[in-house]
Amino acid sequence: MKKDLQDLAQRTRTDYAIEKIPFLACLNDREIAEFKGLIVEKQVMKNQLILHEEDTSNYLYFIFSGKVKIIQLSADGKEKMLAIHKRGDFFGEMAILDGGTAPATVIALENTRIGLISREAFHLHLLNNNKVLRGIIAMLCGRLRDAWSMMKVMSFADAEHRVRAVLKYMAEQFGVPGPEGTRIDMKLTHSDIGNFASLTRETATRMINRLEKAEEIEMTDRKFILLKPAFHKNTDLL
Repeated sequence: MKKDLQDLAQRTRTDYAIEKIPFLACLNDREIAEFKGLIVEKQVMKNQLILHEEDTSNYLYFIFSGKVKIIQLSADGKEKMLAIHKRGDFFGEMAILDGGTAPATVIALENTRIGLISREAFHLHLLNNNKVLRGIIAMLCGRLRDAWSMMKVMSFADAEHRVRAVLKYMAEQFGVPGPEGTRIDMKLTHSDIGNFASLTRETATRMINRLEKAEEIEMTDRKFILLKPAFHKNTDLL
């Protein structure tokens, strides 16, 4: 009975991953069944390293539950956050496509369950499908737009504009609209925001406090950030 429930949970997680990934939506029932059989599940704990920059990635990773952060480390060990991926997202696509090294380090932000498909299986079962190839091209364009969004953050000279740009980006990725504004549906520390914006934690804290005092944002009782209408009005031109 327990094994049956575990098998059902695994099928549900795999189905969810397939539904959320555009380049898999074109697969027929037979191809989807084959694809499911290729995925291996793995549990990773909070703060656990999943993929290290400069490693040769032999897998494409799907997130069944939890969140991961994509970072790069400077020569002095300072962390720069590039992105956060959540349930239904995936990573490792660049290395699995060209066989190169991973362009960034991936660390679990919380206890996370991932699925892995090997590079060999990916090439054998997916890359000979023209519809999948078109989907992959569209996916890479989306990732490029995300990179441009983060480059835009870095284009601002002053700290407040950088923090505003980071919060706007996070709202676009994780925002839940409501009558009082948009809640960023994940817990962001001031250090996280500083890492995204290439600012110190202290500077990020000052900017967050300034926005709170201006009643543009609010920290909810669950430590989520609520972006109020005034924030959107003052940030829409970014």
